[in-house]
Amino acid sequence: MGQKCNPISNRLGIIRGWDSNWFGGKNYGDKLVEDYKIRKYLNARLAKAGIAKIVIERTLKLITITINTARPGIIIGKGGQEVDKLKEELKKITDKEVQINIFEIKRPELDAVIVGNNIARQLEGRGRGLYRQWGIAPRPETNFLAQSIA
Repeated sequence: MGQKCNPISNRLGIIRGWDSNWFGGKNYGDKLVEDYKIRKYLNARLAKAGIAKIVIERTLKLITITINTARPGIIIGKGGQEVDKLKEELKKITDKEVQINIFEIKRPELDAVIVGNNIARQLEGRGRGLYRQWGIAPRPETNFLAQSIA
């Protein structure tokens, strides 16, 4: 078999940047795990906001999180209340000062991540509807997406 190369590595620095911008030093692993927790938390909490990309940049005392989203209004909330809540929650996770930047994606129908998440959400909803149609109570641990592919 030939040696396969990830296409993102070919694009880095030319048409695409890194998803995390920081220098690790001695505690590289801790920062990597913290980035993973931040991304997992934001994707779970803001699932309906249509998040395409989360970029994390670190300095000594500040973490800057840039969220590219299709629906910035859901993240910002009325008068910026949701953003303030989100900052406080992320501050508890990281124990550092957090700054959040939100960028709107003008044409979300052209973004592959958003389209894929919308299709997955529709398939999950369809699975629950089929259970209702058949008169069977769905099990809570059932993964509808995995069943529809198999």
